[in-house]
Amino acid sequence: MATPIRKKRNFKALQLDVSASPPPPAPEPETIVPIRAAPAPGAGGKKRPPPMNLKPTPKTTTATPVTGSVSSHRNTYHAALSNTLASLELNDQKKYDLRNEDLKDLRELGQGNGGSVKKVEHTPTGTIMAKKIVLIDAKPAVRKQILRELHIMHDCHSPYIISFYGAFLSDPNICICMELMDKGSLDGIYKKIGPIDVEVVAKVALAVLEGLTYLYDVHRIIHRDIKPSNILFNSEGQIKICDFGVSGELINSIADTFVGTSTYMSPERIQGAQYTVKSDVWSLGISLIELALGRFPFSDSVSDDSDLSDLEGTLSPARPGSISLQTGKSRDSAHAEQQKQKDKRNKRKSKGVSLQGGGMTMSILELLQHIVNEPAPKLTPEGRFPPMAEDFIDGCLLKDPDARQTPKQLLTHPFVDHARTSDFNLVEWASTF
Repeated sequence: MATPIRKKRNFKALQLDVSASPPPPAPEPETIVPIRAAPAPGAGGKKRPPPMNLKPTPKTTTATPVTGSVSSHRNTYHAALSNTLASLELNDQKKYDLRNEDLKDLRELGQGNGGSVKKVEHTPTGTIMAKKIVLIDAKPAVRKQILRELHIMHDCHSPYIISFYGAFLSDPNICICMELMDKGSLDGIYKKIGPIDVEVVAKVALAVLEGLTYLYDVHRIIHRDIKPSNILFNSEGQIKICDFGVSGELINSIADTFVGTSTYMSPERIQGAQYTVKSDVWSLGISLIELALGRFPFSDSVSDDSDLSDLEGTLSPARPGSISLQTGKSRDSAHAEQQKQKDKRNKRKSKGVSLQGGGMTMSILELLQHIVNEPAPKLTPEGRFPPMAEDFIDGCLLKDPDARQTPKQLLTHPFVDHARTSDFNLVEWASTF
């Protein structure tokens, strides 16, 4: 009886050193056999690849090829960028020998689309410029935009388009030097001085339409990012459009891509439909209302000093009792409910879209749904602005793109004709701020 007991305890011997024994042979890797047979090549689909054999991969294959690939792509892009810059310099009519050591930084102007912008002086010539600094080690799509923007800016020669002085590589950045508009963007101007005079708004409409018509007729380009921050003004009274980083050349005059600033997008773009240069007209209409009212057009239409203003109520059908006259306890209850809703909005404020002027936010989905489904904004209140201004804005903001006019057609509108003949002094207006 003692022998079996000793044999049972002998399982601990498995923990002893057995390195002297030859290791058991490794089993051959099994081939994975698909359970479902692949369809025949002519069965109405792509030919499926053969089953994959799970064979051990040699340890020598590491991430080195990936690194080499990234480096190769980077070098290829640098070469393409250098070639682009060289070709632009050869064809440049107003060439500046741009080098980083010849540009004296004066002050920071802000952040542009894809990079920072500085006010600089080209010391050899004394020319004041705006230098846009863009990191070139960015996404491929951004790299493509940089090359496209260089070509467009170089090829554009219009009094309504920002002038291009040149560009140079300053690894890992590319520096793009362009005309400085000393008064900045109209976005910054109206936030500083409040609503802009309708006479100035008319001049803005004229300048932007001229710029859009030039881009489309001469270069077959849709700007695709018209908004107040991309419309610049200087002390000489000039109004010009800038930032072509999201522009693109047209194919058959129709674009299918979805780029640009969504809050200024036309309904057809938001819905993912094909769009034409008329989409820029919608963006212009929204921008002009913003300048004239001194706030984003989709912010609360109720006056800002109202304690009961409710932006979200404008985005959906009226709630029961929301428009009834209230007194006593019902008024107190309504006020409490409004405060509760206001607190909820404040909690999600960082996740929404800021609406200039109303001090509130709504989610981007709410805003886009509102643009598509609700009536287009108008110059309000009625009668405050000239009828031809209201008619022009209404024409820009027609929901049906087929009914909306092109920039070239709108250049004959009475509102634009008035801007062309008006003796309003933009230089004098520029001196007031």
